[in-house]
Amino acid sequence: MDELEQWKIQLQQWSYQGAEWFHQMPETQLYAAIAVVIITTFLLLSIRFFKRTKSNTIVLTGLSGSGKTTLFYQLRDGSSHLGTVTSMDPNEGTFVLHSGMTKKGKIKPVHVVDVPGHSRLRPKLDEFLPLAAGIVFVVDALEFLPNCRADSEYLYDILTKSSVVKKKIPVLVLCNKTDKVTAHTKEFIKKQLEKEIEKFRASRSAISAADVVNEFTLGVPGEAFAFSLCHNKVTVADASGLTGEIAQLEEFIRESVKP
Repeated sequence: MDELEQWKIQLQQWSYQGAEWFHQMPETQLYAAIAVVIITTFLLLSIRFFKRTKSNTIVLTGLSGSGKTTLFYQLRDGSSHLGTVTSMDPNEGTFVLHSGMTKKGKIKPVHVVDVPGHSRLRPKLDEFLPLAAGIVFVVDALEFLPNCRADSEYLYDILTKSSVVKKKIPVLVLCNKTDKVTAHTKEFIKKQLEKEIEKFRASRSAISAADVVNEFTLGVPGEAFAFSLCHNKVTVADASGLTGEIAQLEEFIRESVKP
């Protein structure tokens, strides 16, 4: 009890000394000290807030029939659901990737949005792009040549959007259906997309500035376009939604949403 009483007396003395020092401090120093405390507290809270609210949204996009919805179900359930029909509304869900459900420890869930590829529904994409931690542009490797121009134009529009460029959102060009014997390789698809995007870049740069909708241009003037010249990171990988070969897709997602 004596020791406890001594501690009480000591704390009282410290409080009295603190109050006396506080009253003796000049007003300018007092205001400066309060300002430092407020600013420091604000910065610490801001850092914690931004760390806590880092996006975990992955956007799946691409032309209709490229296999986006099948990939969505593979990520969520580990099943193709025996193939799917063309989506007319976005599929979205927040879940732990199916391949990670058996792993121990805390695993961060991801919010995956499958945006319909029909041209009339593409404005929906603009609702999700600003929220994205990563964008997966799905290409049908089996029917690539007939769709090469449409794929390239759609991808060009995404890569030049201010919401994508300013935040440097990473983009994965995912060549789907590569389990088929007649599917094109990711190297071939990458080269053809770069060539076609170069044509769009040249034709659109000739349009007057008043007619240009997007804020950013691609690549370096005077050089042939390549994905490596984009403002944000663009990688190319292959997958098969039907057979569940999606390891490269899952790796991209994990890299994009990690703190």
